[in-house]
Amino acid sequence: MHQPPHRIVILGLPPAQMLDVTGALDVFTIASDIVEAGGGPRPYTVMLAGPEAGPLMTTSGIALHATHGMTDAALRADTLLVAGGRGARAWAGNAELVAALAALCARAERVGSICTGAFALAATGLLDGQRVTTHWAHFDELAARFPALAIDRDALFVSAGKYHTSAGITAGIDFTLALVERDLGTALARAVARELVVFMKRPGGQAQFSTRLLHDASGTAAERFATLTHWIAEHLADDLCVDVLAARLSMSPRNFVRRFTAAMGTTPGKYVLMLRLDEARRLLSEGDLPVAQVARRCGFQSDEAMRGAFQRHVSTSPTAFRARFRSAAPGARLAEKLG
Repeated sequence: MHQPPHRIVILGLPPAQMLDVTGALDVFTIASDIVEAGGGPRPYTVMLAGPEAGPLMTTSGIALHATHGMTDAALRADTLLVAGGRGARAWAGNAELVAALAALCARAERVGSICTGAFALAATGLLDGQRVTTHWAHFDELAARFPALAIDRDALFVSAGKYHTSAGITAGIDFTLALVERDLGTALARAVARELVVFMKRPGGQAQFSTRLLHDASGTAAERFATLTHWIAEHLADDLCVDVLAARLSMSPRNFVRRFTAAMGTTPGKYVLMLRLDEARRLLSEGDLPVAQVARRCGFQSDEAMRGAFQRHVSTSPTAFRARFRSAAPGARLAEKLG
């Protein structure tokens, strides 16, 4: 006997971030479309709620339509997701809304926030003492307003019991894909990701910025270094010592180190190490290669060398990282319920 669809309520607080709402909505809707096309029952039903039913303004200046008001005592969610945006940060100071949100959370089986939706969720006190994350630009504000939180400034999304928080905007898509994977299995989540033409998937414990993006973000790197950094990323298994890198740019090693460090904000050696760690984390979380093979592919001299780098910079071992962040096995609880 088939169970009723899992009820997803996305809560927007005006002005809500458009992609926080629509990105999550599309992930769950496409998942349901794929299951239905295969002859199965739709696993999800998705609805949008606001402070009250009716137009819900977004930060894009376009209003969505909330079919439910959050103060409706009859509103029930199996999964409740609080979208971010300026509204989530502002409405976190509204005592009446916070009380209604706390009541809605109590009736939900699973609760999450996308981007700065963490502010509204934190205002309920339900996250006190828990590890959380949000958009990187609002870490300090979140910490100042809610000092009882343990803020993870690296993760794309984190979980603490039935509560989940995710980082900025597109990380909400990573987060909702992870929920689909947990509910319905890896194959379906990958099919949704293909439909959305996004990567499947960035693990929640990965840094919000890759090493390349973090150091290129300032725009200070000269074109010659941008070309070199792309080459480095494609040749991680090679010898990437200073002499080799300097020779590629026809520079003396000393001059190369000085100029690279000034442009990129880090030394060549540390930059290469961080890229190797980025790639190792990706391989460990997405595949089944033995740790020793991952080490070789990423340019570490041995699996022991990679293990030492993980302990120093990731605060865990490669094996423990893989156990925590690798894709979940298919056939999880919701799939069983829907069967």
